[in-house]
Amino acid sequence: MAGKKNKNSELSETKRHFGVILEHIDSKVKLVLEGHRGLDKKIDKYYEEFGGFRREVNYNFDIVLSELRLIRNELKEKVGRDEFAFLEKRVIALEKSRK
Repeated sequence: MAGKKNKNSELSETKRHFGVILEHIDSKVKLVLEGHRGLDKKIDKYYEEFGGFRREVNYNFDIVLSELRLIRNELKEKVGRDEFAFLEKRVIALEKSRK
C-alpha cells in the first residue's frame, strides 16, 4: 500500500505543479489580451482622428481646386504682354491718323 500512496502523492504533486503552470500561463494570456484591447482602442481613436483630418484636407483641397479654376478662367480672359504691346501700337497709330 505504501507504493500506491507514493504514486498517488506523486500524481497529486504533478497535478498541482501543472495547475500552477496553467494559472501562470492563463495570467500571461490575460495580460496579452488586455494589451490588445488597449491597442484596439488607441487604433480606433487614431483612425477616427485621421478620418477627420482627411476630410478636412479633402475639403481644403477642393476649395483650392475651385479657386485655381476661377483664376485660370480669369487669366484666359486677360490680354498677354505681346497682345497689349501690339494693341498699344495700334491705338497710337490710330490716334496719329485722326489728328
